[in-house]
Amino acid sequence: MQLLLLSNCTVPGLGYLEHALPEVLAFLNGVTEVTFVPFAGADPDAYTDSVRATLEPHGIAVRGLHEAADPVAAVASAQALFIGGGNTFRLLAALQRLGLMPVIRARVQDDLPYLGSSAGATITAPSIRTTNDMPIVQPESFEALGLLPFQINPYYVDTDPAGAPSESREARLTEFLDENDVPVLGLREGSHLSITSTLACALAVVGGGPVDRPASAPAIVFERGRAPRNVAGDVTSLLARRPRYDLPLADAVS
Repeated sequence: MQLLLLSNCTVPGLGYLEHALPEVLAFLNGVTEVTFVPFAGADPDAYTDSVRATLEPHGIAVRGLHEAADPVAAVASAQALFIGGGNTFRLLAALQRLGLMPVIRARVQDDLPYLGSSAGATITAPSIRTTNDMPIVQPESFEALGLLPFQINPYYVDTDPAGAPSESREARLTEFLDENDVPVLGLREGSHLSITSTLACALAVVGGGPVDRPASAPAIVFERGRAPRNVAGDVTSLLARRPRYDLPLADAVS
């Protein structure tokens, strides 16, 4: 598989994808057309136009999936896929409604380059249960693409020592681990995860934008029964984990 997963697509003071453009262009090297999935946003036309404005000056045409007469066929014939950020529940509901989940999964597992930002990164996990978004729509289920065996929490925000601990991101992910046994990778702002095969993945910080990353770590890992730990570089070990969801009560409290 080939995946480039960005925590966020914008940073204050910079244009769309500008902070990560060198990494994005390197990932799309040799690609002349990207199929963009705008369903996490409220205005697919405007969203697609912003992606075109960023990529087309670099010789990469952008095809909005919402413009396709047959979205399944469009994914099946795509050179590369870019799923943008926005509301994860809205994105997943649209992909399920259009019957796109199986074809996306199969194409990416067959080496289709996959670029995902925020919600587009979150849905590569087995489930969207660790999204930050409000459930503004009801998807068929929380089941996501399952390209990775661990959960993703994009634009992870570290706990403010002066804030309310019960409302922190760490507290929410700890609640998730009360009921499930699967690592959660919290991607800090300005970070990305690169997957080059089913056996290799690495974290790095993208260039050109501010990053909130204590100890220079692009991400943090939460695991059941362990203290959270900052991570950088090679995180291939996460690919070897077997996720378990909805544990029986005896296991959940042990």
